[in-house]
Amino acid sequence: MGAAVQVQAANHKTMDYQQLISEVYDEVRAMGLTGKVADYIPELAKVSGEHFGIALVDLQGNVFGAGDYKVPFSIQSISKVFTLTMVFHVFRSKLWSRVNVEPSGNPFNSIAQLEYEHGIPRNPFLNAGALVITDALTSKFENPIRCIREYIDELAGQHCVRINEEVMQSELRHAERNTAMAYFLKAYKNFDNDIQEVIKTYVSQCSIEMCCEELAKSVSFLANDGYSIFARREVLSESHTRRINALMLMCGFYDESGEFAFRVGLPGKSGVGGGVVALMPGKFSIAVWSPELNEKGNSTRAIKALEILTNRLKFSLF
Repeated sequence: MGAAVQVQAANHKTMDYQQLISEVYDEVRAMGLTGKVADYIPELAKVSGEHFGIALVDLQGNVFGAGDYKVPFSIQSISKVFTLTMVFHVFRSKLWSRVNVEPSGNPFNSIAQLEYEHGIPRNPFLNAGALVITDALTSKFENPIRCIREYIDELAGQHCVRINEEVMQSELRHAERNTAMAYFLKAYKNFDNDIQEVIKTYVSQCSIEMCCEELAKSVSFLANDGYSIFARREVLSESHTRRINALMLMCGFYDESGEFAFRVGLPGKSGVGGGVVALMPGKFSIAVWSPELNEKGNSTRAIKALEILTNRLKFSLF
């Protein structure tokens, strides 16, 4: 099969990744799954719910795709993986005095939980936790937005990061809840910088547009013990990579994280733009996009596609 990477399916028939991705894509498409495109950010509501794409990247850098895997979309909360990685080794133990590492079980934008826990967000993938991370970035970098873009470009091995100005302005106009959380954090002495400056950086990172192929490339270092084959350097130590992956497995899907771990069993992160990234350590990274979301805010087709894919593979994270 040439350059195609061989994997063993659960039924013991040999198939390559391209065949697997294509079959999963066709099966999910035929299911007619539906959901609701995110509309609390008006610009996201304009995206057609019919989009669906899958891209898988192995650790040799081969790309396998199906559907709309080269169509850019708003990555939203997937950006939290990149910003967390940027500050993980910089602040070390100090970071974990500002944000916890526990699953939430509550909506990603919960204010009640933040107040109950005295201004220490439950984990870095909730909005409050991500705001703490972005605040830390603002303390570290003079131009954090530029640094985020350059960092992700390096991880993907290409200039691919685009900030959608319309989405960013739409989010800024509807940032009251995130701003309220920032003030809560500041009231508990867990916020160092100007609130509006940090909010602008935060909505800018969420407004980044990338396609499935670019996303799968950019997170592949998390499947490779922290070494990026596209940046050609160690991004994180093996130990730090394991911790990021553990956080993604426990907390990457809002209050559906336990369900995702149970049904799919991969470290991953979703975004309300309909994207999901996931990875099989030592094997591959994958990105799936379809904008229609379930009631928990995760893509209906993407979650089902990953569930089918892991059921077909003989190897498992566990």
